[in-house]
Amino acid sequence: MSDTPQKPLPFIYQFAAGAVAGVSEVPIGRRQDSSSGTPVPGAEHYNGMFDCFRKIIKQEGFSRLYRGISAPILMEAPKRATKFAANDSWGTFYRGAFGVTQQTQSLAILTGATAGATEAFVVVPFELVKIRLQDKASAGKYNGMLDVVKKIVQTEGPLAMYNGLESTLWRHILWNAGYFGCIFQVREQMPKPEPGNKSQQTRNDLIAGSIGGIAGTILNTPMDVVKSRIQNTTKVPGQIPKYNWAWPAIGTVMKEEGFGALYKGFIPKVLRLGPGGGILLVVFTGVMDFFRKMREEK
Repeated sequence: MSDTPQKPLPFIYQFAAGAVAGVSEVPIGRRQDSSSGTPVPGAEHYNGMFDCFRKIIKQEGFSRLYRGISAPILMEAPKRATKFAANDSWGTFYRGAFGVTQQTQSLAILTGATAGATEAFVVVPFELVKIRLQDKASAGKYNGMLDVVKKIVQTEGPLAMYNGLESTLWRHILWNAGYFGCIFQVREQMPKPEPGNKSQQTRNDLIAGSIGGIAGTILNTPMDVVKSRIQNTTKVPGQIPKYNWAWPAIGTVMKEEGFGALYKGFIPKVLRLGPGGGILLVVFTGVMDFFRKMREEK
C-alpha cells in the first residue's frame, strides 16, 4: 500500500507481504463481544475487560483464554494478505477508473472500504468457528475447530459457514475505510521521510497505522458486537433469530441494553488494533520494500 504512484509489484508479492504482516500481529480473543449486556440466568456476565479475565481464569483456568485461538491464527495470514493486496489492487483500479494518477482522501476511503468487503469473504468461516469455540454457552458442544465445522455443516447446512456474512461485510468495510483513510491523511500531515531514511519511514508508518487502527475500531465495534451475536445463533428452521441482520440487530441492542452495549469489549480491542494497525503497516511496507529491492537486484 502506498500513497505515491510507485510502480506496483505483482499481486503475489502484495499478498505475501500482507501475509507476513498478518502473522506479526497475534490475535487476542474477544470473549466480551458475545456476552449479552443483560445478565441471563445460567450465563456468565462480565463487567469490563479485567472482570472478564478474572472470572475466566478463576472458573475455567488460564488456558481458557486461548480457546478458539487456532481459527484466528490460521485466519491472520490470508486475512491480512487479502486486506493489503486488495487495497493496492482496488487502488490501481479506482485511479484508472477516475482518471487520476495519485491517491486522494476520498479514493483512499473508497479503496479501503472495497478492500474490506473483499476481505470479509475470506474471514467469515474462520470468525464463525472462533465465535462458537469462545462462547461459553456453545463451546461445550465442540471438540476443536474441525468439529465445529463438521457439526455446523451437518446440523445447519454448508451455507451456515457464511452465517453473519452481511454483518462481517459492514464490519470490515467500516474498519478498512477508517484505517486506510486515516493512513492517507496522517501521512499527508507528517513530514515526508528523507529518501532512504528507513527510521523516518517507520516512524510515519507506525503513527499513521496506529491512528488508523484506532479510527477503524471506533467505527466498526458496534458491527463487531452484533456480528458475534449473529454468528453465535444456531439457525432453527421456521424461527426468525433474534439477531439476524446487522442494522436491525444494532437497534435491538440499543433498545434492550443501551448505546454502551454496542461498545462492549472496546478497550481490549482498541488496545490490540491501535498498535496492531501500526505494526501491520510497518511490516507490510518493509516487506514490500524488500521485495522491490530483491527484484531490482536480479
